[in-house]
Amino acid sequence: MSEVARHSYGLHPRAAEGITCIVLGMMFFVVQDGLMKTLIGAYPIWILMGVRGLISLLILLPMIVILGQPHRLFTPVWPLHLLRAFMFALGFSLFYTAFPFMSLAEVSTIFFSAPLMIALLAALFLGEQVGIHRISALIFGFVGVVIAMNPQVDSFRWATLLPLACAFCYAVSQILARQIGDRDSTLTTGLYTVVLSSIMLLAFGWAVNRLVDFGPELNHLRWQIPAFTAGNLVMFALLGTVGMVGYLLISRAYQVTSASLVAPFDYTYLPLAALMAYIVWDEVPRQTTLIGMGLIAASGLYLGYRELRSNRAHIDPLPVAEATVAPGNPTAPISLHADIDEH
Repeated sequence: MSEVARHSYGLHPRAAEGITCIVLGMMFFVVQDGLMKTLIGAYPIWILMGVRGLISLLILLPMIVILGQPHRLFTPVWPLHLLRAFMFALGFSLFYTAFPFMSLAEVSTIFFSAPLMIALLAALFLGEQVGIHRISALIFGFVGVVIAMNPQVDSFRWATLLPLACAFCYAVSQILARQIGDRDSTLTTGLYTVVLSSIMLLAFGWAVNRLVDFGPELNHLRWQIPAFTAGNLVMFALLGTVGMVGYLLISRAYQVTSASLVAPFDYTYLPLAALMAYIVWDEVPRQTTLIGMGLIAASGLYLGYRELRSNRAHIDPLPVAEATVAPGNPTAPISLHADIDEH
C-alpha cells in the first residue's frame, strides 16, 4: 500500500497519543472549572480570570520566545485577534456568571451547543456546504439544548441563557479564528486571546461596577480586590497552571493526529464535569439535563463521524491550531471541512 493510501484511509499512527492527550486535557479543564466554581464564592470573576490570564502569560511568553518560529510575539493580523479576544471575554464572563445559579453539569451541557453553532455559522458566513446528514444532526443537537434549558414557564431560569450566549460568542470567536487560519501558531493565538481577553475583562469589570451596584446575589460580579494571602495565591497559581496544562495537552493532541479523529473526544468533558460536581458538591443533574446532554453529545459525535469520513477522502496537513471546544479554551478550529459524502 502506498504512503498516500495509508495516510488517507488508515488511522494516524499516533492516534492513541492524540486521544490520550485530549482526554487528559478535558480532565484538566474540568478541574479548572471546578476551581472557578469554588473560588467564585469568595472572589469576583474579573479577578479570577485576570489572574488566570497573568499565569498564562507567564507560561506562554517564555515558550514562544524559546521555541521561536513559527511562533511570534508580533503579528500583522492583530485586529482579528483583538476582536476574537473581545468575543472570548464577553462569552466566558457570561459563562462563569451562571455558576452560582446552576450546576456545573447544566452550564456545561448548554455551553456544548457551541460546536453546533460553529457548524451553522460556518455554513452561513464561510460558505461551507452542509448536507442533509449534518442538518439533521444540528436539529437533533439543538433539540437537546432546548430540553437541557427546560424552558417551562413556571421553572425557567434566566441564568440558563448565560451559557447559551457564551456558546454563541465562542462560536463567533472560532469563526474569526478560521479567518486567522494558519497565519499564526497555536501558542501565538492562545497568547493573544488569553492576555487580551484578561485585560478586557478587568477593564469591563471595573467599568460595570462604576455604573451598577450589584446586590448580594451577584456578589461574584462586584469589583473587589482580595487580600493576597499565601493561601489564595497558591489557589490562583493552581487555577492558571491547570488551565494552561489542559490547553497544552489539547494542543499536543491536535499536533500529532487529525482534528476529525480527536474532536469527538471533546465530549468526555460532559460526564467528567457531571461526575466531579456530584462528588464535590453533591449536585445531581436533572433528568432534562441528562437527556439534553445525551442528545447534544450524540449530535456532536455524529458530526465528528461525518468529518472523519470526509477527511478520509482528502490528504490534508495536520492543523496548526485546534478545533476543540471546551469552556475557557482559546483554541482555534481551522481544519473543519465540508461534508462531501451525503449518500
